[in-house]
Amino acid sequence: MTMKTLKNYVIALVMLLTAGSAQAQCTFNNTSFNSGEFLSYNLYYNWKFVWVKAGTASMSTVLSRYGGKPAYRASLTTRGNNKVDEMFVLRDTLLSYCSEELAPLYYRKGAREGSHYTVDEVFYDYAGGKCNLRQHRQHNSGEHSWKKNSYDDCVYDMLNIFLRARSFNPEGWKKGHIVKIPIADGTGMTNAILKYSGTTNVKADNGVKYRCLQLSYMEQEKGKYKEIVRFYVTDDQNHIPVRLDMFLRFGSAKAFLTSMKGNRNPVGCVVK
Repeated sequence: MTMKTLKNYVIALVMLLTAGSAQAQCTFNNTSFNSGEFLSYNLYYNWKFVWVKAGTASMSTVLSRYGGKPAYRASLTTRGNNKVDEMFVLRDTLLSYCSEELAPLYYRKGAREGSHYTVDEVFYDYAGGKCNLRQHRQHNSGEHSWKKNSYDDCVYDMLNIFLRARSFNPEGWKKGHIVKIPIADGTGMTNAILKYSGTTNVKADNGVKYRCLQLSYMEQEKGKYKEIVRFYVTDDQNHIPVRLDMFLRFGSAKAFLTSMKGNRNPVGCVVK
């Protein structure tokens, strides 16, 4: 082996190790879900101060492959019905891939709210010991924009952070507890937080009442934090979303759980 060949080999090995160590820093122990979890919801939309049945939503998590390696594929879709389409079109599709250790790999969001439609994508890699992002947005005008950014710390997206947050251990949290999280979309990075607001009982659309943790996902906007989604998740190891309050560009919507299957842990928070 020549010195040049040896040098190239060492450089390649160092790059491989640093990439691996960077991704390892962004991993997390999954305690909340297994492959094959399927959740279904009824959607309601607020129209002139009246809540109307707007359609359905579903979320699935399965073990798939990404970049030739095993990875979780999570998808969340919302579908408005024809009646509500006359007032407001709601069509969101979120897709994400993460490693089996929950390191983000890919994210896509296609969102139609009213007549406004955009697509965001985030591609992750961990070369050079950093969290490197390629970010893409298809704007409502049809124009495409691309950006590249590198960060020393881990960066997430809305769906990947949700999968990760389900394995958070809230024991010892008090009302007002905050978890800071940098969130990427197709155009940049936003400082966001998850805010804990205690426990409450929530009745789902399957007729079951659950003791839930209340969490708010909030993004920084003009120096202040704005609530984007309020989650009510089961107060057990599954942390399954029972109710979601969504504050949209053109109004607000709610989702209530109708069914769950494939949950990893027993549901231990049913209120009799």
